[in-house]
Amino acid sequence: MTTMPTLRPERPFFSSGPTAKPPGWSPDKLDLKSLGRSHRSKYAKGRLKYAIDLTRELLGIPDDYLVGIMPGSDTGALECAMWTMLGARPATVAAWESFGNVWIQDAVKQLKLKDLQVLDADYGEIPDLSAIPQENDVVFTWNGTTSGAKIPNTDWLAPGREGLAINDATSAVFAMEMDWAKLDATTYSWQKVLGGEAQHGMLILSPKAVERIESYDPEWPLPKLFRLKKGDKINRGIFEGATINTPSMLATEDYIAALEWVKSIGGKEEMFRRADANAKIVKDWIEATPWLRNMVSDPAKQTNTGVCMVFQGDYIDSLSAEDAAAVPKKIATKLEEMDIGYDFNGYRDAPPGLRIWCGGSLESEDIKRLLPWIEWAYEELKAGNL
Repeated sequence: MTTMPTLRPERPFFSSGPTAKPPGWSPDKLDLKSLGRSHRSKYAKGRLKYAIDLTRELLGIPDDYLVGIMPGSDTGALECAMWTMLGARPATVAAWESFGNVWIQDAVKQLKLKDLQVLDADYGEIPDLSAIPQENDVVFTWNGTTSGAKIPNTDWLAPGREGLAINDATSAVFAMEMDWAKLDATTYSWQKVLGGEAQHGMLILSPKAVERIESYDPEWPLPKLFRLKKGDKINRGIFEGATINTPSMLATEDYIAALEWVKSIGGKEEMFRRADANAKIVKDWIEATPWLRNMVSDPAKQTNTGVCMVFQGDYIDSLSAEDAAAVPKKIATKLEEMDIGYDFNGYRDAPPGLRIWCGGSLESEDIKRLLPWIEWAYEELKAGNL
């Protein structure tokens, strides 16, 4: 029987979305003056504009790019980009995990794009992105939230390429540097790396993306939530705080609080450093643990946010497929019942395993304290005690 660890994580929040709140977060620190007000009021609209401006400042978004708050989280923002811009030229959708495959289904079954290249890969791998023609519009996920595989670089996107690059960056922004010069539509949600509340997403458009929207009318209907144009021009009010529909001002204030925390600790560079340090703790532990392996074999493609791992070795090999698949869930369930760690079981559609979020809103010490508990639970399971 293994000895039960004594140190417990102070904040046992290891979910990959919504993620842990920034350290020191408290609801009484939120500015609530915009609540109960019209989102069109001067004050509320000013807060929405402040959230946009602070986003631009912290992410280093070029001055000629537009930044807007969208409904429907990252999904709403990304699908808005697809619905308003795709279909004008040949397109490629590249995916290597669950959410990227949703964009493939959108392109194939919903938009029914006529000239479409689909590139996909198994969990832990990335397709050959160099096979994407530079004249094609491309939709891709920078960091695979459910597989832990990220693009190693943007060398496959040529400078000045003809097609648009539509980038789902929801678990990468504020953890990895974005190559803005090569990105035309970038989306993310507040509840990922920043630990904000859900249901709102960000849409960041390059001048080339704006030109596409203004010069192109797709053949399919556009729901109101996707309508970015007023007449033949983009509605720039959307990118100044006049949101398409009613936003949650409470969620907006929570997002602002997260942004201000990022600014207070040193900006995105410190967020990158924190994520890298957290992920190194987990990756080093996986390397030193013979019954685990990183789902992504290539270190250059391993994420620094949602690190995914699968089980290996004699014990797991001795189990039936059903019993082996239950191992990570039993470990995660036991430690959640003990309030040691929440929500670190692998994604439901991914290969059975564990997924530990390592973004900048987590403290390294909490991650260090979680890992011995996973070892303890694994040994207890092997001994038949779980």
